[in-house]
Amino acid sequence: MDWFPLLNSLRIAVIAAVIVFFLGIAAAYYIAKLPRALKGVLDVVFTLPLVLPPTVVGYLLLMLLGPKRVIGAWMLEHFAVKLTMQWWSAVFAVSVVVFPLMYRTARGAFESFDETLAQAGQTLGLSNTWIFWRIRMPACRQGILAGAVLAFARALGEYGATSMLAGYTPGKTATVATEVYQLWRIGNDALALRWVLVNIAISAVVLLAVNLLERRTPRGKGASL
Repeated sequence: MDWFPLLNSLRIAVIAAVIVFFLGIAAAYYIAKLPRALKGVLDVVFTLPLVLPPTVVGYLLLMLLGPKRVIGAWMLEHFAVKLTMQWWSAVFAVSVVVFPLMYRTARGAFESFDETLAQAGQTLGLSNTWIFWRIRMPACRQGILAGAVLAFARALGEYGATSMLAGYTPGKTATVATEVYQLWRIGNDALALRWVLVNIAISAVVLLAVNLLERRTPRGKGASL
């Protein structure tokens, strides 16, 4: 049994989870400060990949990153880098698909934060950066970590956008999801079932971690100054 699809899925999911962790937190924090109308528009834009079919997301990314499209052609001409049909092409697709999960979870965590704690810190002369990292983030850490773990789990099982942007090449771009489809397509149900069980086992562990994080989330409590 070739373990490349699992290793490839794990590295894609880890990289994408790290990317959306920081982008999701930044977006959730700064968008909350914008005027209501602009915040509503950006919220729709950032959440849209959550409701669109993954194949549609993959198609839109191909329209941007394909070798004959604006960004893809520019990268190919100036840096000789093809943005599609590489293992790391899946990172782009997965990041876009799972970003809304991290963004909305982080936004929910920040909205539940007791702002009087930040205001108290400001009266003590603390900087916004200090307040963010030492007060706001510790108070919201369980919710944010749960979002990151959930984003990782979703990234691990992503198929639609990944297959559109990275394709399927054994030993190069294959992931667990694309491997299962290819094995089913050629009639190798026994090996496909093994991969399904592997994916179910990993997903169950990840979801268990999310449940544990949610149980540890303090109710009605904030960080102390």
